[in-house]
Amino acid sequence: MLIINERRLRDDKIAQLKNGYTAYAESAELIRLIRRGIERENLHVHYDQTNAGCWFIPALVRKSS
Repeated sequence: MLIINERRLRDDKIAQLKNGYTAYAESAELIRLIRRGIERENLHVHYDQTNAGCWFIPALVRKSS
């Protein structure tokens, strides 16, 4: 049986968000870890919570000129 480290998954999902890609998580524990990571990194992300899981979508940050 393959055991997947949830903290490693969290780090991979946070890296995806930093690179401008969406991320998806199904388990409640992984969703909780990703949300904490997003808060720590101060990322601007939209959440789309469904019964099946949660989509994390990077928000566009507009820079004033």
